Amino acid sequence: MVITSKDNEFVKHVKKLKEKKYREEFQEFIVEGIKMIQEAIQEEAKINQIVICEDCKNSGSIPKDLLYEIAKYDCIYVNEKIFLQMTEVSNPQGILAIIDKSNNKEEFINFKANMFLILDNIQDPGNMGTILRTADSINLKQILVSKDSSDIYNPKVVRSTMGAIFRVKVIECEDLEKTIKELKKHKIKVYATDLKTDISIYNVDYKKSAIIIGNEANGVSNKLLEIADKRIKIPMLGKTESLNAAVATSIILYEAVRPNRNLK
Repeated sequence: MVITSKDNEFVKHVKKLKEKKYREEFQEFIVEGIKMIQEAIQEEAKINQIVICEDCKNSGSIPKDLLYEIAKYDCIYVNEKIFLQMTEVSNPQGILAIIDKSNNKEEFINFKANMFLILDNIQDPGNMGTILRTADSINLKQILVSKDSSDIYNPKVVRSTMGAIFRVKVIECEDLEKTIKELKKHKIKVYATDLKTDISIYNVDYKKSAIIIGNEANGVSNKLLEIADKRIKIPMLGKTESLNAAVATSIILYEAVRPNRNLK
């Protein structure tokens, strides 16, 4: 059966998941597109339903091997008009999935990890998604975020992660200051990014360390700067004073994992 009515209860439910309060209420989020569905299957995410645009299926835009793969899931077919009401993508591929959010939740920090990334009030969804993707690229398995940061299940964030959301555990910290103090108890050095310091990111030992990236406009909050062991910055060789949060994170993370570093 193909759903053709916007008043269908399932259609209404999917539309609600575009809002954070409903994603939290139902513990679900949406992923869209062929690659994201493939990533969800590969990473064994808990897929509640897969929604397929019947017109797109008939046109052959969805690969046959993917159609065979998703046959074991609860697949719901809708017409193109209804699918366009569900999607948030300008040029949708005709397939989306409802993922169980609770399966992605992580409440406990692995203090045995060698590196930690801490996000303090990151607001831009694009930055958040890119940061998750970068963290995944260096095989970082967990990120700590302040409760006032951008929702990682925001559709734009999810798309920006390119599948990293299924591999990187994001731990939302109710009290980030308390969490950082706990890291320090486990002998983890805490470095906060700060434009006012003279310490370069190239002169830091990143073994057993945590890096704090701050808000796009205001940087790391004062209370976190005060408890950090050191404040570090990316040296600016030109006239630009600062970098985009996601770009800065990428530079620092790759410096931290660069082999044969000559530390002073």
